[in-house]
Amino acid sequence: METVSVTLPESIKQYVEDQVAKGGYGSVSDYMRHLVETDQREQARAALEAEVLKGLDSGESTPMTSEDWRAIREETERRHAARH
Repeated sequence: METVSVTLPESIKQYVEDQVAKGGYGSVSDYMRHLVETDQREQARAALEAEVLKGLDSGESTPMTSEDWRAIREETERRHAARH
């Protein structure tokens, strides 16, 4: 793991230390890691939501055809093979 040094004003430093003490975190590093991971999940959720909204705004839906499902299966298999 890499080390990152962060400079915080005293009031924020105290807040972080308080959160560690009452939040069940083992250290300031654990608390900061939790914050970053939470932010990453939120960013991913927001990106997914944007894609869903883009799809909803893309026009009228059409029924899936056998050809559509075949193309999806082939693409899935191609991507799976490329990873392994």
